[in-house]
Amino acid sequence: MLAAASLTIGERLGEVIAEARVIDSRPVGPSLRRYANGALLLRTALSPPELLEALKAIERAFGRRRGGQRWGSRVLDLDIVLWNGGRFASPALTIPHAAFRTRGFVLEPAAAIAPRWRDPLTGLTLRQLRARLTARRALP
Repeated sequence: MLAAASLTIGERLGEVIAEARVIDSRPVGPSLRRYANGALLLRTALSPPELLEALKAIERAFGRRRGGQRWGSRVLDLDIVLWNGGRFASPALTIPHAAFRTRGFVLEPAAAIAPRWRDPLTGLTLRQLRARLTARRALP
């Protein structure tokens, strides 16, 4: 599914520059199923709102339906996590994605393809943000 979605994104929205390997992760929220997560780096002429609208159209084409339980199972979930313009905010979209710094299933594939990309709010690279989540901590 992710490979087909990536191919569709490249055909319709711009050039896929890099694509991370797919990882398996536990759900966030009430869903019982595991998820496949990936990341891609896209070169596009679309503005963030235009890109979001196009991504939502691809989700629908793959069978995603709006409504239902928050964080419930879904066929496909496409998010804009970072943007080369830094920050963007509108009622429908906030970049960087609000929760990406705390989600290993986002940071692991993103850091694999863009380890030096900096979070415009913290100044930390994706590699550094991922390391913060995965660093071993001393026992109390």
